[in-house]
Amino acid sequence: MEEKQMVKINSCNVTQCAYNKHNSCHTLAITVGGPGDLCPECDTYMQGSQRGGIIDVQGGIGACKVENCSYNQSLECTAPAVDVGMHESHPDCFTYKPK
Repeated sequence: MEEKQMVKINSCNVTQCAYNKHNSCHTLAITVGGPGDLCPECDTYMQGSQRGGIIDVQGGIGACKVENCSYNQSLECTAPAVDVGMHESHPDCFTYKPK
């Protein structure tokens, strides 16, 4: 069986997130899917003065809870890569594509 590779976060313009440095996500993995499944929201988003993440790591999608996304298969993301950005007052997966 072939090992599944984690889908990488191509870019993230949510510069106020603790894991963001130079428009890149530096946590090992994020979870996509906010409360109520209304938006493909980044559940890992953290705002504050403390900075986190690992500078040598390009973040990936650990899980996706957005059932109506065409890239969601068994709660895993199958997109080639994703972009994250601000939507209203929260970060969303901009690669989201409804089924």
